Amino acid sequence: MNSIGSGRKVALVDSGSLLAQAGARELRDRYDWVAPEEADLIVALGGDGFMLQTLHGLLDGDRIVPVFGMNRGTIGFLMNEYRLDAFEARLDRAKAFTVNPLVAQITTMSGQNHVLPAINEISLLRETRQAAKIEVMVDGRCMLPELICDGILVATPAGSTAYNLSANGPILPLDSAALALTPISPFRPRRWRGAIVPERTRLSFIVREGSKRPVSAVADQREVRDVRSVDVAVDRSRQLTLLFDPEHALDDRIAQEQFLG
Repeated sequence: MNSIGSGRKVALVDSGSLLAQAGARELRDRYDWVAPEEADLIVALGGDGFMLQTLHGLLDGDRIVPVFGMNRGTIGFLMNEYRLDAFEARLDRAKAFTVNPLVAQITTMSGQNHVLPAINEISLLRETRQAAKIEVMVDGRCMLPELICDGILVATPAGSTAYNLSANGPILPLDSAALALTPISPFRPRRWRGAIVPERTRLSFIVREGSKRPVSAVADQREVRDVRSVDVAVDRSRQLTLLFDPEHALDDRIAQEQFLG
């Protein structure tokens, strides 16, 4: 087996699906790998959900290293094409994109506090048939005293083509330094369709009538139920790096999404 480049320590992780495991076997037969905690770079095989899981694992750990994903899942928006030809050269030529995660400071109705990061979006969602009532504040200023809705979300540029797009939110260029604030099935105010705010903005959401109309907060794949308030900001203290083939760069993919029907 061969090492991957001179002195480079690379780890291989996979989602556990049959397709991802088959790809991992092919790569392990060709190259030497190190454990993720020893790596300078991680190769991740799976879909977008597994890429988010891998990035969250880095945020939870002591070291953050670049990740090169290859699609062995469904959509693979955050992944490169799975192919093994010129694999070392692909890693050498890969284009780096940095992403600052969001961080949510969450307080529940019982007074518990949680701090959760998110790479795609942080969303507030009603838990029952009752519509949620949410006060929306921007940099400490009340902009919407009462949004009656199924929910509301804050999306990063990297996450703007995910849940945000499904909720009719805007697609944000990767270098826009902006966040999308998007309501989910708003009832009142009827004509409010959301906002685009600078990424330095601090957003706060206060749940009204939370005992009668319970609301959960979801940071990517992690959920906290029965929330009273959620404060959201960009975490500038930590930065994630995703690696892409130059011909399949993330900024190009996001730009193309704006022209798809």
